Amino acid sequence: MRKLCPNSDREFGLETVLEVPIPEEMFPSGNKHGGAKPWQNMKSWMRSSNERAQPANANLSGGRNMEIQLLLGVVGAPLIPLPVRSDHQPVNRNIKDQPIEASMAKYIVKQYIAAVGGEKALSSIDSMYAMGKVTMGASEFSTGEGNLNNKVVKVKSLKPGGGEMGGFVIWQKRPELWCLELMVSGCKISAGSDGKVAWRQTPWHHSHASRGPPRPLRRSLQGLDPRSTANLFSNSICIGEKTINDEDCFVLKLEPESSSLSARSSSNVEIIRHTVWGYFSQRTGLLVQLKDAHLLRIKSGDDSIFWETTMESLIQDYRPIDGVNIAHAGRTAASLFRFGESSEKHSRTRMEEIWTIEEVDFNIKGLSMDCFLPPGDLKKEEEGCGGVVVAKDARFPFKIRASTARVSASKVVAIDVEDDLDNMESDEEL
Repeated sequence: MRKLCPNSDREFGLETVLEVPIPEEMFPSGNKHGGAKPWQNMKSWMRSSNERAQPANANLSGGRNMEIQLLLGVVGAPLIPLPVRSDHQPVNRNIKDQPIEASMAKYIVKQYIAAVGGEKALSSIDSMYAMGKVTMGASEFSTGEGNLNNKVVKVKSLKPGGGEMGGFVIWQKRPELWCLELMVSGCKISAGSDGKVAWRQTPWHHSHASRGPPRPLRRSLQGLDPRSTANLFSNSICIGEKTINDEDCFVLKLEPESSSLSARSSSNVEIIRHTVWGYFSQRTGLLVQLKDAHLLRIKSGDDSIFWETTMESLIQDYRPIDGVNIAHAGRTAASLFRFGESSEKHSRTRMEEIWTIEEVDFNIKGLSMDCFLPPGDLKKEEEGCGGVVVAKDARFPFKIRASTARVSASKVVAIDVEDDLDNMESDEEL
């Protein structure tokens, strides 16, 4: 990962430290140590960030720019459906007095804790830093009938060297305090939580808060934060077994209570369900796959539109860091399905992300509350639902349109498919 860029004004000046490291693959292999060519490539790579950060009354071109917005909105910084306690509760307490499904789940979580390093190693971690690189791509296919716009598009798996490339940095101090900066193809998304509110900031939309209590970042539970993973599934149930990548796994299921879903719903958007599954290896005890799915109902006049989002993350390449097993690679596949009364308006979008972790460290000195402060322009009353770019009259989740298509930015809002669409009406009136 490239962490420094040359000083373009002074030949012998100090290099600039990048806020978000850039993958080395973005630069020519023959000139890795500075010079005009890498610097020109870096400026060209980051130029699109300024192009996308346009005012609300400007026009945004379709095609690649809109696809990157979709990728960052959905896959970039999704949240787990409910808060996770920072203090770990012993899983063996009254384990025999609970239903067999819950008792089995607690035993599997106990095995997972032992597999990742044990209670003592996990209790010694107060904070965490991780830096890695990602490759993202999207493809779309529809199920409607009656016109050419609903033709089926075959989904192709993301291949090495393809898709949009970028890097990310995560800082975390307990599950409720975290901060993420992710840059893909020059477009940056920031997200974080100060323990009171979880927020998100993108170049194409003002900062907005997630409805309900702050929740952990899903990316952290993809093998980076074993203690939060154990705490999350400590109240789950075991629903059976399944083979994932030739690995026999126990399947743990967690469903938030209705009160938790209601806290994230609004008058226009109802979160019907949000379920999480964890697939734990019977051989190693480690988390092999994380899956979650949620269903929303969006009210638009007398009609209702349903959105179903499913994300599956394969978690791989565990390596010990200070006695704790941390996953250093994985792949996430996300599917967005929009449906309603009219079948011809049904559409489905599939996204993929491949990530690798380059650096991980624990107990970061000097990591204070100031590192997790929300942006100054945060508007708590205006929230979005999962990060999808949506217009009220658009047929989303997302048509990857030709670059000649133009969409008015005043009709585009960032929604957080987990939260709310309250700002949709006001944005369309701009």
